[in-house]
Amino acid sequence: MDRRTFVKLTVGTSLATAITPVWGQKTVKRPNVLIIHTDEHNFRTLGCYRKLLSKEQAYVWGKGVAVETPHIDRIAAEGVTCTGFYATTPVCSPSRSSFVSGRYPQNTPVVKNDIPMNDDIVTFAEILRRNGYATGYAGKWHLDGTGKPQWAPKRQFGFADNRYMFNRGHWKKLEDTPDGPRVAAKGKKGRPGYGVDGADGKSFTTDFLTQKVIDFITANKTQPFCYMVSLPDPHGPNSVRAPYDTMYSDLPFQLPKTATKPDTNLPSWAKKAGAAKMKTDLMAKYFGMVKCIDDNVGKLLKTLDTLGLAENTIVVFTADHGDLCFEHARHNKGVPLETSAKIPFVMRAPGKIQPGTVSREAMGCVDFMPTILTLTGHKCPTSVEGRDCSRLLTSEKAPAGWKDIAFFRGTGDANDNWFGAVTQRYKLIYAAKDKPWLYDLKNDPDELVNFYHDPGCADVVRNLSQALIDYGKKYNDPRVLDAANMSQLRKATS
Repeated sequence: MDRRTFVKLTVGTSLATAITPVWGQKTVKRPNVLIIHTDEHNFRTLGCYRKLLSKEQAYVWGKGVAVETPHIDRIAAEGVTCTGFYATTPVCSPSRSSFVSGRYPQNTPVVKNDIPMNDDIVTFAEILRRNGYATGYAGKWHLDGTGKPQWAPKRQFGFADNRYMFNRGHWKKLEDTPDGPRVAAKGKKGRPGYGVDGADGKSFTTDFLTQKVIDFITANKTQPFCYMVSLPDPHGPNSVRAPYDTMYSDLPFQLPKTATKPDTNLPSWAKKAGAAKMKTDLMAKYFGMVKCIDDNVGKLLKTLDTLGLAENTIVVFTADHGDLCFEHARHNKGVPLETSAKIPFVMRAPGKIQPGTVSREAMGCVDFMPTILTLTGHKCPTSVEGRDCSRLLTSEKAPAGWKDIAFFRGTGDANDNWFGAVTQRYKLIYAAKDKPWLYDLKNDPDELVNFYHDPGCADVVRNLSQALIDYGKKYNDPRVLDAANMSQLRKATS
């Protein structure tokens, strides 16, 4: 037996012994868990978020320019919308590692894409599996290194049925074969490709994966289950099957106003990056992908309704990170700006979360594992570093000692060498080659002004800088503990 296997088995055995379900299995029907996880999703595309924003912030691509998402909105209306949920690192792999493990990226140790997650990580799915849940996962995983697509990774991390899990790629067309699933589109030299030609309501990836969720739920309807589906859209390439490919082509898309502002005094991670000209087709296809996702969420909710499982199933809709979608003349993610780092998070938990709840406290994907385990009646392993947010969601009241603050960091590559703290109003960012930056999200929702030296924000800078020092020491974040960065932080707290 090699060392990795030994560690995994011994840790697993000890935790299985130590963790006992809080729910009485004979008298309480344990809730199912369904997690719908998208990739690179701008929260402004969801109606449930737009209705909580000013018109100017809700319609940044033009007056009335929007995609309707009634099914995702239904989850929010019947549960909670979290308006301050942040990616612990707004890049695929680090965010996903924190979401499933409840640990900060440096301790998983997935600080950037394509780093394998450690063997000894215990996920929320593993806890539920050990306590009798049927578990599974379909879609993009991105936590097993560089394999692409690499179907059904050998290390399951608690997701027992991972036949339709693939490690990497934003494939648009999938199919079943006698040898298992595969990418149906061909690229260069016969390798799997990102083509969408001929994709329909069965083979297009969002539809294909949704059907696998329905099959799993149907097969496991008589026992508690936890299933996570990770849809690779609306991440690029921006392409989608008919009729979604032309559904929004006639919308009068405009550049967000932040894309036209001068960036002379902005930090490197907020400067324009080649997206200062609106490409209408890209946004039309992005909206099309979101609409296709929402329609498939509708299929999943209908399945729960039809099978009589809706009242006993916790449904989560979220993403790994955002997409700037031309805001600040930028595409994609990786920076601490709102629509890169803040992500949609809505949850329905009948009998636990009151319909129409809005939670504005700052949270991170590192907080998901302890929260979902509490909501399902299970204890967390001591390895978890995130916070249990269940009280905020179920009562809208913060537990004793709660601090409205979340910590996040870049990957360390190029302009991603930043770290910071965010509350529901303020966001403080430090970076090695840039001056410190404080955003006041209430008075400057466009994120164009630095309040760091504003006398009225002196206490905010001091308190958030001290919180970052405490976080860095407690969770061993080498970025924070770097001598130069620590010097800046201490200066701010003196």
